[in-house]
Amino acid sequence: MMAATKRRALHFVFKVGDRTKTAKFYREVLGMKFLRHEEFEEGCKATCNGPYDGKWSKSMVGFGPEDNHFVVELTYNYGIKEYQLGNDFQGITIQSPEVYERANQSGWQFTTTSPGTICTEAPGGYKFYIVNQATPSKDPVQKVTLGVSNLQRSVDYWTNLCGMEKQSQADGKALLGFGGESQVRLELKQVATGKIDRGTAFGRIAFSCPREQLPGIQDAMTKANQTVITPLVSLDTPGKATVEVVILGDPDGHEICFVGDEAFRELSQVDQSADDLVNEAMAADKSVEWFEQKNKSQNK
Repeated sequence: MMAATKRRALHFVFKVGDRTKTAKFYREVLGMKFLRHEEFEEGCKATCNGPYDGKWSKSMVGFGPEDNHFVVELTYNYGIKEYQLGNDFQGITIQSPEVYERANQSGWQFTTTSPGTICTEAPGGYKFYIVNQATPSKDPVQKVTLGVSNLQRSVDYWTNLCGMEKQSQADGKALLGFGGESQVRLELKQVATGKIDRGTAFGRIAFSCPREQLPGIQDAMTKANQTVITPLVSLDTPGKATVEVVILGDPDGHEICFVGDEAFRELSQVDQSADDLVNEAMAADKSVEWFEQKNKSQNK
């Protein structure tokens, strides 16, 4: 197993079609805050926004700074209204009485999955499970669940090649992680059909590691005949730090980003103007009106 010291879970990436409804969900239902917002005029070299090459934006939202919280990255491709959801992403679990109460009182639709646990969906169908229980860690986000077609094969990949520790395995699920209790866990769940459909909404999970580990991660995947989606590359963000990343694909095609931690910590500092930047971008974007007008024309 490759050395996995000083690695940490960072965020999960969702592609969103309606920033206004999405912002309302994360702000008012979950109670997260926008941490930074960035606009880009052309597609990302590492396909951060999916297989698109037009104008797009990236917004980070979470319960606290990216230095010590697992957050959500919302990527918005201008002109793309919706994406097809597959069975690859199974949900994010949040453990917090405050979030549980907020979601219950928000008026947003949810279902009770078990005593003290509700499930609600962000715009686009992305599931969040909210547990009415306190957590010893600072971060209410506890785990990300991904569907897999062959559980043991996936466990072997994530432990032997990505360096994660298997913490438990039972009932068609395995819980993996880096570090102690403060780290968000990755849960792998065997899907009943034995097939993974990534749709067009497929996301990406990101981890950081010391920059010096990036070439080794890439080499290990190449030697094991595993997928390297984007070889080691530098990514620029206007006015901010340049980071280096390697993008991988696991046996089911789940995308995995490893980013150099040193530059990422500089890039990911909380921007106090993030809320204003998101609001300004939404106000200036006429995509929603354009789609509404188009539908009216087609229905005449």
